[in-house]
Amino acid sequence: MEIFDLTIHELHQKLKAKELSSVEATRAMLERIESVDERVNAYITVTPEQALVEAEAADRRIAAGEISVLTGIPVGLKDIFITKGIRTTCGSKILAHFVPPYDGTAVARLKEQGAVIVGKLNQDEFAMGSSTESSHFGATRNPWDLDCTPGGSSGGSAAAIAAREATATLGTDTGGSIRQPASHCGCVGLKPTYGRVSRYGVIAYASSLDQVGPLTRDVTDAAIMLGAVAGYDPLDSTSVNTPVPDYAAGLGAGVKGLKIGLPKQYFIEGLDPDVKRAMDEAIALYRSLGAEIREVSLPHTEYAVATYYLIATAEASSNLARYDGVRFGHRSESAKGLGEMYARTRDEGFGPEVKRRIMLGTYALSSGYYDAYYLKAQKVRTLIRQDFLTAFEEVDVMLTPVAPTPPFRIGEKLADPLQMYLSDIFTIPVNLAGTCGISVPAGFCKAGLPIGLQLIGKAFGEESILSAAYAFERETDWHQRKAAL
Repeated sequence: MEIFDLTIHELHQKLKAKELSSVEATRAMLERIESVDERVNAYITVTPEQALVEAEAADRRIAAGEISVLTGIPVGLKDIFITKGIRTTCGSKILAHFVPPYDGTAVARLKEQGAVIVGKLNQDEFAMGSSTESSHFGATRNPWDLDCTPGGSSGGSAAAIAAREATATLGTDTGGSIRQPASHCGCVGLKPTYGRVSRYGVIAYASSLDQVGPLTRDVTDAAIMLGAVAGYDPLDSTSVNTPVPDYAAGLGAGVKGLKIGLPKQYFIEGLDPDVKRAMDEAIALYRSLGAEIREVSLPHTEYAVATYYLIATAEASSNLARYDGVRFGHRSESAKGLGEMYARTRDEGFGPEVKRRIMLGTYALSSGYYDAYYLKAQKVRTLIRQDFLTAFEEVDVMLTPVAPTPPFRIGEKLADPLQMYLSDIFTIPVNLAGTCGISVPAGFCKAGLPIGLQLIGKAFGEESILSAAYAFERETDWHQRKAAL
């Protein structure tokens, strides 16, 4: 097995036993990136010099006996995370040359544990998309089929795992942006409960929905990464001050007696046959392991996509107002006067999808329409959240597809934004409810592309979905398959 094929916990054991150094592991990862990323385009920025300095520091820590499970591990970051001294673009022209003066909290916590940052990963511009095609830096390709998308918006983070270009990555999930690309790339992707991981130092898209989470090779690694970045942060007003369990220690709980709910609104006509087959097989496996399967109802699911695209775009309209050419980022050089400078800067700096969402959100917030659209969407969001609370009175976790189809071809849905938006129909409600969800590899379609299984937990119920995912993973080998780049 190559060094870049190792999981966090496997590489940790080799580093701890002095069978391998962090410098060797980091060099192997950088060489892997150099050899395959021209085809995949998972990275926007690679940081070889800084990574090797961090790896040398990690080796010194290991030699001194100061080793944590992430010390010396090569990690990639979605380019939405603020990183000191490393350009942070958010996949946009408007921030193409922005170099932040500080690290965000999640990044700082990884560094405190000695993780090695090898680079910043491609994404849909400002995390607005489901295919990583809207990036100013070009589309990321799915390592399982380079003609297909890896999903989005954290497509680079998922593709880097599938292509073995990082041992683990961090992404963000606003409406499915970790779970959907994890499903499409055959890796594990965890969206924690809103407030579980600090958003300080994460470039905002929709502040009431955005959440930071890991993408990894297996469930154990997801538990390790979540444990590293979770926890209260006074710098984030939405951070929840609640204890962080040892997620990795609780993985072996099993599923015997676990009540697993199947929301009837998620198993619908039009679900791809290969996706349905994978779900049926997963349900049968859980039943054989002693889980109790029962149907539940989330009756307001049909309103989730419309609700999301009012709330998220309204918040985006507000958050993206700061990109005006005055304080940082791109500034138009051809403008005459302040008003024209604002308009031209934003016109030149933002791509079509970002402009579309800003206009939708601005309209929803405008005088005369606020009550009819944004306020009504917030009321529906409350109903959706109540659906989850009611369902969780009957069950411990819920099982659903991640996406209605396997990965689609690059360019297939660009001309039809509504079809693209519907890619997240099974993930969006989790964000609206503010609860947690995980995508785990659950099979392949006839074309050989990955299919993911989603497990949804109660608020701050990450332990339950991780242990249920781990039980599934132990009985299958889907997560061990490799994309043949």
